[in-house]
Parts: sequence; C-alpha cells; structure tokens
Amino acid sequence: MRTEKELDGVTLLGNMHTEYKSDYAPEVLETFENKHPENEYLVTFHCPEFTSLCPKTGQPDFGKITITYIPRERLVESKSLKLYLFSFRNHGDFHEDCVNIIMKDLVRLMNPRYIEVIGDFMPRGGISILPFASYADSEHEPMRQQRLLARMAAV
Repeated sequence: MRTEKELDGVTLLGNMHTEYKSDYAPEVLETFENKHPENEYLVTFHCPEFTSLCPKTGQPDFGKITITYIPRERLVESKSLKLYLFSFRNHGDFHEDCVNIIMKDLVRLMNPRYIEVIGDFMPRGGISILPFASYADSEHEPMRQQRLLARMAAV
C-alpha cells in the first residue's frame, strides 16, 4: 500500500467535490511516484468520449483519444487525466492541435521515456481525422520512428 507521502499531491482522487472545468485546464493534471522506474512498461488510457469544439464553427467534435506511455519517475493520476480531457469540451481547436497539446502537456508533466497520443475523430463532412503525435527520449527515438512509420503504413 502507498504511504501518505507517496500520495502527496494526489488531491482529486477520492474528493467528493469534483469541479469540472469549463475550458482547457492543464493545471488539473496530477502525478504520483512510479514505484518501478527500473522497469520499462506501458501504460495505456482510452477516452472513448472525447469532445472539443471546431475553432471556426463552434460545432462539437467527437472522438476517441488513446494515450500510451512508458513512464520514468512519475505517472499521471487517472482522475486528473479524465478531468483534463473533459476540459476540452468547450475548447476550440482542430483535432491535430488537441492531440499535440495533450501530448506536450503530458511530456511536461511526467517527462516519460516515450509517449504517443492518438485521436480517432468521428467523420465530419464525410472525412475522419486520425492524428498521431509522439515523443521519445534519445534512447527510445528509434521506437518512436518505427511507431510513426507503422502508423503511416497502416493508413
């Protein structure tokens, strides 16, 4: 079981008075200590109900966001990630921007060894958009390039 010290900074989990931000809110993201930094392992989150707004029309856009990363010293706390992703509901940006913003915010937050964020947005005007953004430290750069090439080949 984790100690109180290890849970220091995790304030949203178990909080009965959750506040849902009405616009983009990276400040809600929280982390906790990785008890296994010597191991390389993947953490994956699926958000099947991601919404944002078209920056031009204000129309809602619906999609799925998948985040996969190899942690280093810190991991993102899942409730804070949920609230962060929900904060995009009234945020006007293109799909590609949302995916890159999410990736960059999580890199700043956790400094992971590797991270990828994939968007799978519902068609609008008959066209689906599937943006993919990734980051890797120098040791994992070959993997990042391989994953990017694999995504390109799959499309």
